[in-house]
Amino acid sequence: MPPQSQNLRIPVVGMVALALAMGVGRFAFTPLLPLMLEDGLLGITDGGYLASIHFLGYWLGAVSAAKLPLPPKMMLRLSLLAIGVGTLGMGVTNNFIAWLILRWLCGVCSAWTLVLVSNYYIKHLADNGRADYQGWVFSGVGTGILIVGLGCLAFMVTQIGSSLSWQIVGAISLIAIGAVCLNLGPEIPAVRFAVPKRESQRSPLDWRIVIAYGAMGIGYIIPATYLPVMAREIVQSPLIFGWGWPVFGAAAFVSTLLAARLQKGFSNRQIWTASQVIMAIGLLLPVFHPHIFTIITAGFCVGGTFMIITMAGMKEAHRIASPQDVMRHIGAMTTAFATGQMIGPVFAGTVYGLTQSFAVSLVITSATLVISAMVLAGRTSKKEVVQS
Repeated sequence: MPPQSQNLRIPVVGMVALALAMGVGRFAFTPLLPLMLEDGLLGITDGGYLASIHFLGYWLGAVSAAKLPLPPKMMLRLSLLAIGVGTLGMGVTNNFIAWLILRWLCGVCSAWTLVLVSNYYIKHLADNGRADYQGWVFSGVGTGILIVGLGCLAFMVTQIGSSLSWQIVGAISLIAIGAVCLNLGPEIPAVRFAVPKRESQRSPLDWRIVIAYGAMGIGYIIPATYLPVMAREIVQSPLIFGWGWPVFGAAAFVSTLLAARLQKGFSNRQIWTASQVIMAIGLLLPVFHPHIFTIITAGFCVGGTFMIITMAGMKEAHRIASPQDVMRHIGAMTTAFATGQMIGPVFAGTVYGLTQSFAVSLVITSATLVISAMVLAGRTSKKEVVQS
């Protein structure tokens, strides 16, 4: 393969892998939830349970990613394949227990994929002087959200039912997964390396970034789960409320490319802190003025910051940890993130059941984001700015 093609293959494969793992495996449920509600297949509370069992799987995947005795390349292929099958399966059955199992499976495999790509692909690009491509890899999340969001908008307009919509998304995903699996290269090892356990290879966890990353998990997940539902409560036409999720994805796509430029002048933590405050402000907009415009703006604020935080967080883990210990740091952060995700939907769904509104949960999560951002920014040193 020519050098230029090889250089492009790595960010493209990494980007598509994250688009499938996160845009489909993680987030396809969000724009498809209004269709499932419309079909009478479940209610808001049941939707919260499906979201939370998925995040439990994501949590377990994050905890186990660095410990599984599987070759990374095989692990990535199996994870992506399971996501495709799990997505397709959501449209094959209407059994709620089966849905719980499938969403759990997609959660586990989404976390495995994110940890593997964040470790091996990002490290490979940095080691080969192509750190400028890292933003393109992370842009895969927004790309997946945008494509699935536009697809679901088309499903709603053409009145395709939720079951067939799941089947279409799953079938297309399996085709893309096959292409990714055929193009995995030596940047991700085909064998699992045995690393001697020595204290010199272990770096102490920075609990400020772990806690802040977990708070972001709570802060973004409520709009990431219920944004289309909130928009649908105000405007019934899918041609209007259906744009909330594509805007979320477009903002996530653009933000990662912007973050690559910001990191030339600001530290990872400075960018992270500012992004977390912007996310908090976005959550409050629909509370103070419930309107389709504020909901879409909230989607832009949250979608435009959660991947910047993810990218900054992964880069910060690579900065503070020894190369042999990065997977443990990424795993700890992803575990905290997944814990926040498990709490968010059940909390928001329960509060909604009591108040028929998302306002209380949005205010509480906004406050959590601001407090954790203050903790994160508390002791940023000049060394952190220079080394980021």
